Amino acid sequence: MTDTYVDASSFPPPGEFALNANASAELYREAERDRLAFWGKQAKRLSWDSPFTEVLDWSQAPFAKWFVGGKLNVAYNCVDRHVEAGHGSRVAIHWEGEPVGDSRTLTYSDLLAEVCKAANTLTELGLVAGDRVAIYMPMVPEAIVAMLACARLGLLHSVVFAGFSASALKARIEDAEAKLVITTDGQYRRGKAVSLKDAVDEAVSGQSHVEHVLVVRRTGMDMPWTEGRDLWWHQTVDKASPEHTPEAFDSEHPLFLLYTSGTTGSPKGIVHTSGGYLTQASYTHYNVFDIKVDTDVFWCTADIGWVTGHTYIAYGPLSNGATQVVYEGTPASPDEHRHFQVIEKYGVTIYYTAPTLIRTFMKWGRELPDAHDLTSLRLLGTVGEPINPEAWRWYRDAFGGNRTPIVDTWWQTETGAAMISPLPGVTAAVPGSATQPLPGISARVVDDHGNTIGRSHEFGEHAQGYLVLDQPWPSMLRGIWGDPERYKETYWSRFAEQGWYFAGDGARYDDDGNIWVLGRIDDVMNVSGHRISTAEVESALVGHAHVAEAAVVGANDDTTGQAIIAFVILEAHAKDTGSEMVEELRAEVAREISPIAKPREIHVVPELPKTRSGKIMRRLLRDVAEGRELGDTSTLLDPSVFEAIRESK
Repeated sequence: MTDTYVDASSFPPPGEFALNANASAELYREAERDRLAFWGKQAKRLSWDSPFTEVLDWSQAPFAKWFVGGKLNVAYNCVDRHVEAGHGSRVAIHWEGEPVGDSRTLTYSDLLAEVCKAANTLTELGLVAGDRVAIYMPMVPEAIVAMLACARLGLLHSVVFAGFSASALKARIEDAEAKLVITTDGQYRRGKAVSLKDAVDEAVSGQSHVEHVLVVRRTGMDMPWTEGRDLWWHQTVDKASPEHTPEAFDSEHPLFLLYTSGTTGSPKGIVHTSGGYLTQASYTHYNVFDIKVDTDVFWCTADIGWVTGHTYIAYGPLSNGATQVVYEGTPASPDEHRHFQVIEKYGVTIYYTAPTLIRTFMKWGRELPDAHDLTSLRLLGTVGEPINPEAWRWYRDAFGGNRTPIVDTWWQTETGAAMISPLPGVTAAVPGSATQPLPGISARVVDDHGNTIGRSHEFGEHAQGYLVLDQPWPSMLRGIWGDPERYKETYWSRFAEQGWYFAGDGARYDDDGNIWVLGRIDDVMNVSGHRISTAEVESALVGHAHVAEAAVVGANDDTTGQAIIAFVILEAHAKDTGSEMVEELRAEVAREISPIAKPREIHVVPELPKTRSGKIMRRLLRDVAEGRELGDTSTLLDPSVFEAIRESK
C-alpha cells in the first residue's frame, strides 16, 4: 500500500468526535472571563481534605503559591478515591514486559494494596515527609507504585532515567541528598538482561546519607549485595500490610524533583508541588486526550525517567481513573512490529508518542502499520519536540486512517503539564504546529524587547521570536532544588521587567495566529526528546586523557530532531586521530552521561573558531555541521581555522 496522506493545511475535528468531546469552545471563554476562577474550578475536580482559600498568591513572584491553604494527598487522588467510588475492579495498568508473554494487569484495588504496602515499608525504614527518595528503575509496575508511595507519605521522589550512567545517577543522588534508592537488579534492553544494581552500588559508594537500597527482582541476575543496606522488595514490601491511611499535605508541599539539563554542566533539580501540579496534570489529561474512563485505553510511550512519564503515566491518567498501557521495552524488541502488536492486544484507543519514534516508523516502512488492525485508535498525540508536517501527516494516515485528530503538545519539565496544544474536539489541527495555548494558559511570541511578533505574512521568515509565558500557571515549577538564584536567573531574568517566564524555545506565528515552536535557542540540545546540554557532553569529552578542548553543537537530524556533533582538539602527545580514538570518545560520553548522549559525529580538528576574547563560536560550528554557508566571521581571531575544520570532516 502506498502513502495516501491528505495534503491539507488544517484538519477540523471530525463531527462525531466534536459532538462527544470532553472540551468545548466554552472552556476558552470561561478561562478568558476569569482565569483564576477557571483554575479554581479545575482544582475542584480533585478531592481536597481542606479547601483552599485563595487560588493564587503571586506576591513573591517568581515564586508562586497555588490553591493556598488547601490540603490533599496526591496518591489518594490517584488511587483510593476511585476504589471508594466503586471502581476498584477497573483496570489501572495493563503492563507489558519486554520479553514477549511477560505481562501483568493491575486493577485500581490491586494498585491501592501495592501502594499501601510500599508506603508502610518506607515508613518502617524511617522515612518521613520531606525526605528524598531516588528511583532508578525500568518501566515496571513497581516503579509507579514507588512514586505513588512516596507521594502518599509526602516524600519527594527523584526519578532517574534507567539509561543514565552511574556518574549521572550519583550527581542526582548527591544533590537531592536521597536517603533511599529504589532500583531493580537489572533491566531488559533489546532482549538482553543488563545490570542496574551495579550502577547503583557505584553511585552510592561513599555517600553517607543513603541509608538503604531497595531492590526489585526483575531479571534474576547475580549482583553484589551489601548486608544491612540492601533490601529485597519481595522480602519487605510484598509482606507489608495493605492497609494505610494517607495524610493530607499542603497544596505547596513538594511532590517531586526531576533533574534536567542546563546550559552549564550541572543538572537542575526542578521542584514540583502537589496541588497545582496535580490540578493541571489531571485537567490536561482529561481535556487534551478526551479521556473516557469507561471505554478508553490510553498509552503514553514515554519513560517515567522523564516528565512526560510523570504527568501522563503516573499522575494524569491515574487521577482521572483511566485504564492505561505501560510498556517496558524498546519499539524494536523482538522486532519492529512490537508497538503495533501492543495496540492490537489491548485495544489502545489513545496513543501518545514522540516525533522521533514516528520518523523511525516512517523509515521502517508503511508495511508495518498496514500489517496490523489499528482501528481501535481514535486519538493520537505527539510530545517532546516539534514535529515536522510530513511526519504529522504520515502519522495521521498510517496510524489513524486519515480520521483521527492529533494533539501536538508543547510543554517542558519546568511547566509540569501540557501548555500549548489543540483541543481535539474544538481546534482545527495544523500539521507541525502546537496551535494555541490551552484554556487557562497565556503564552506569546516576542522579540528581544518584549514586543509581540507579527504574523508571518507581515514579516515573512523574520517573524520569529521567543516563546514566553506571561501569566503563572498551576503546574509551574516552584524553583531549582537548593538554588533559588539559579531559578530566577535561568527562567525569569531575560524578561524580568515584564515578569515573564522564558521557555528557552524560539517560536513564530502563522497567518492564522497559530504558534509554531522552533526548538531551543540556547545550548541545550533536544535529541529524541531528551534534553542534553552541550556543556555536559563537552565536559565528558574533555575528561578523556587525550582531549585538550572540545566544542559540541546540535545539528538537525531527520530522525532524532537534533544530533550531537563534536569537534575536539587532541593533546600534543596523542598520535591516534583515527576511528579508534573517535569510538573511544563516543564510549566515554556514553559512560559519563548515557548512550543517548553519544555524538553522531566527532571531528578531530587542529583548532576551534574563537573570538578575540576566547569565546568558541558555536553558531559557526553549527553552520559547518549542517553544511551551510558560514555566517559572519568578522569577530573571529583566525577565520582561516575553518579550512582546517572542513578538511577534517
